[in-house]
Amino acid sequence: MFRFKFERWIYRYFYAPGYFEAIISMLLSPLAFVYALGVGVKRKRALKRLWKPAVPVISVGNLILGGSGKTPLTKAIFNEFGAEMRVFIVLRGYKRQSKGLVLVCEDGEIKCDVKTSGDEAMEYATTLPGANVIVAENRRDGINEAIRRGARLVILDDGFGKFDIFKFEILLRPSREPALNLTIPSGAYRYPKSFYALADFIPGEGDVIKTSHIDGEREKMALVTGIANPWRLKEYFARCATCAFFPDHYNFSREELAAVLANSGADSLLVTQKDYVKISKFELPISVIVLDTKIGEKFRAKIAEFIQNYNQI
Repeated sequence: MFRFKFERWIYRYFYAPGYFEAIISMLLSPLAFVYALGVGVKRKRALKRLWKPAVPVISVGNLILGGSGKTPLTKAIFNEFGAEMRVFIVLRGYKRQSKGLVLVCEDGEIKCDVKTSGDEAMEYATTLPGANVIVAENRRDGINEAIRRGARLVILDDGFGKFDIFKFEILLRPSREPALNLTIPSGAYRYPKSFYALADFIPGEGDVIKTSHIDGEREKMALVTGIANPWRLKEYFARCATCAFFPDHYNFSREELAAVLANSGADSLLVTQKDYVKISKFELPISVIVLDTKIGEKFRAKIAEFIQNYNQI
């Protein structure tokens, strides 16, 4: 319980600070300055060994802690270009129970379980037709493996901080901006806000088109989620008997989810696709929030131009 309360306090600290949180932020500001300076030095050093892969690489990233919609946008780009060429998604596989490089899925054939891949990678593998997914701490290794397997385009999920890789930088702005324009530990920025100037494209109005629906919707549902910034799901709060928030990438147990159902009297658990891949085998009544994301014509044209002119850049 303490852990969940701390998660909520962290959100308030970054996005809606009171006097107490503001004082802590002020006291930590020298560390934030040192951190931001270190990130700048890291980038300059990385640029000295800049590597241009044999195929175009598209990076989907953000500057803040937590989620900003990287996963649905990565899916949209895969769907947009996957019919034209062989596309691989490469990501770290955060909180997976494995190390090194793992081929998660090739041509839609899943090669491992969710504990080995991590939840985000398995979401790609199970929701994208003909998915090709690799997890690797070393993103260069992941890209090279994708190329070895015939990739014509690689999408890096959360790849902005890989400054030593030449790529098309997409930076997403959060739906809610942090209260302070400071890096951690004083603010929610993991990279200085000035780094938005390094983006090749920042999606604006009309560039990302999102719709959603619920698969298996029931009359009385209990919203359960382990994603960063669960307030992104606020449109569903009023439709549910209760809302249970867990830490990002949380490994649920069947017992605790069954308890949520029993205590709330709900007919089903309402979860995201990212959560669903970890609980689908629990044999509990589940409703799933399905996001359908597409990219606008201007956005698509920018990516297509980068791909077409890659060898001349």
